[in-house]
Amino acid sequence: MSPSLSGTDTLARIADTLETRRPENGGDPQSSYVAKLLAKGPDAFLKKIGEEATELVMAAKDGVPERIISETADLWFHCLVTLTHYNLRPEDVLAELARREGLSGLEEKARRPAS
Repeated sequence: MSPSLSGTDTLARIADTLETRRPENGGDPQSSYVAKLLAKGPDAFLKKIGEEATELVMAAKDGVPERIISETADLWFHCLVTLTHYNLRPEDVLAELARREGLSGLEEKARRPAS
Protein backbone atom coordinates (compact mmCIF):
# COMPACT_ATOMS: atom_id res chain seq x y z
CA MET A 1 0.00 0.00 0.00
CA SER A 2 1.34 3.44 -0.88
CA PRO A 3 2.08 5.81 2.01
CA SER A 4 -0.48 8.36 0.79
CA LEU A 5 -3.23 5.76 0.57
CA SER A 6 -2.53 4.43 4.06
CA GLY A 7 -2.47 8.02 5.36
CA THR A 8 -5.86 8.66 3.80
CA ASP A 9 -7.19 5.49 5.40
CA THR A 10 -5.78 6.51 8.78
CA LEU A 11 -7.44 9.92 8.61
CA ALA A 12 -10.76 8.34 7.61
CA ARG A 13 -10.58 5.82 10.48
CA ILE A 14 -9.81 8.57 12.99
CA ALA A 15 -12.69 10.66 11.62
CA ASP A 16 -15.01 7.66 11.96
CA THR A 17 -13.96 7.24 15.59
CA LEU A 18 -14.37 10.94 16.31
CA GLU A 19 -17.89 10.80 14.88
CA THR A 20 -18.81 8.25 17.58
CA ARG A 21 -17.66 10.73 20.24
CA ARG A 22 -20.20 13.38 19.24
CA PRO A 23 -22.65 13.96 22.13
CA GLU A 24 -25.62 13.21 19.85
CA ASN A 25 -24.00 9.86 19.02
CA GLY A 26 -23.60 8.90 22.67
CA GLY A 27 -20.14 10.35 23.27
CA ASP A 28 -19.62 10.61 27.01
CA PRO A 29 -17.71 13.70 28.16
CA GLN A 30 -16.91 11.88 31.42
CA SER A 31 -14.98 9.13 29.65
CA SER A 32 -13.83 10.68 26.36
CA TYR A 33 -11.52 13.64 25.83
CA VAL A 34 -13.01 14.26 22.37
CA ALA A 35 -16.59 14.04 23.65
CA LYS A 36 -15.65 16.58 26.32
CA LEU A 37 -14.20 18.97 23.71
CA LEU A 38 -17.21 18.56 21.42
CA ALA A 39 -19.67 19.05 24.29
CA LYS A 40 -17.94 22.29 25.30
CA GLY A 41 -18.20 23.62 21.76
CA PRO A 42 -15.88 25.49 19.41
CA ASP A 43 -14.13 27.61 22.01
CA ALA A 44 -12.67 24.48 23.63
CA PHE A 45 -11.24 22.80 20.52
CA LEU A 46 -10.25 26.05 18.82
CA LYS A 47 -8.22 26.98 21.90
CA LYS A 48 -6.48 23.60 21.61
CA ILE A 49 -5.68 24.30 17.95
CA GLY A 50 -4.04 27.56 18.98
CA GLU A 51 -2.04 25.84 21.70
CA GLU A 52 -0.93 23.00 19.43
CA ALA A 53 0.00 25.39 16.60
CA THR A 54 2.17 27.37 19.02
CA GLU A 55 3.80 24.17 20.27
CA LEU A 56 4.51 23.14 16.67
CA VAL A 57 6.13 26.52 15.98
CA MET A 58 8.34 26.12 19.04
CA ALA A 59 9.26 22.54 18.11
CA ALA A 60 10.15 23.64 14.58
CA LYS A 61 12.31 26.47 15.93
CA ASP A 62 14.12 23.90 18.10
CA GLY A 63 14.57 21.70 15.01
CA VAL A 64 13.97 18.38 16.79
CA PRO A 65 12.31 16.09 14.22
CA GLU A 66 10.52 13.89 16.76
CA ARG A 67 8.93 16.91 18.46
CA ILE A 68 7.94 18.43 15.13
CA ILE A 69 6.19 15.19 14.18
CA SER A 70 4.51 14.85 17.57
CA GLU A 71 3.26 18.44 17.64
CA THR A 72 2.05 18.20 14.04
CA ALA A 73 0.09 15.07 14.98
CA ASP A 74 -1.46 16.93 17.93
CA LEU A 75 -2.41 19.86 15.68
CA TRP A 76 -3.88 17.61 12.98
CA PHE A 77 -5.85 15.67 15.60
CA HIS A 78 -7.50 18.81 16.94
CA CYS A 79 -8.19 19.95 13.37
CA LEU A 80 -9.98 16.61 12.86
CA VAL A 81 -12.06 17.32 15.97
CA THR A 82 -12.99 20.67 14.42
CA LEU A 83 -13.99 19.01 11.15
CA THR A 84 -16.14 16.57 13.12
CA HIS A 85 -17.94 19.40 14.90
CA TYR A 86 -18.78 21.04 11.58
CA ASN A 87 -19.85 17.75 9.93
CA LEU A 88 -16.87 17.78 7.61
CA ARG A 89 -14.42 15.01 6.77
CA PRO A 90 -10.67 14.85 6.16
CA GLU A 91 -11.56 13.72 2.63
CA ASP A 92 -13.03 17.20 2.07
CA VAL A 93 -9.70 18.77 2.98
CA LEU A 94 -7.78 16.26 0.85
CA ALA A 95 -10.04 17.08 -2.12
CA GLU A 96 -9.28 20.78 -1.66
CA LEU A 97 -5.54 20.06 -1.51
CA ALA A 98 -5.85 17.94 -4.66
CA ARG A 99 -7.68 20.80 -6.37
CA ARG A 100 -4.82 23.14 -5.50
CA GLU A 101 -2.08 20.70 -6.49
CA GLY A 102 -0.01 22.01 -9.34
CA LEU A 103 -1.10 25.63 -8.89
CA SER A 104 1.42 28.15 -7.78
CA GLY A 105 0.62 29.54 -4.38
CA LEU A 106 0.30 33.02 -5.83
CA GLU A 107 -2.05 31.82 -8.57
CA GLU A 108 -4.20 29.89 -6.09
CA LYS A 109 -4.45 32.87 -3.75
CA ALA A 110 -5.42 35.18 -6.64
CA ARG A 111 -8.29 32.82 -7.52
CA ARG A 112 -9.83 33.05 -4.04
CA PRO A 113 -12.86 35.29 -3.64
CA ALA A 114 -12.11 38.61 -1.95
CA SER A 115 -12.93 38.54 1.75
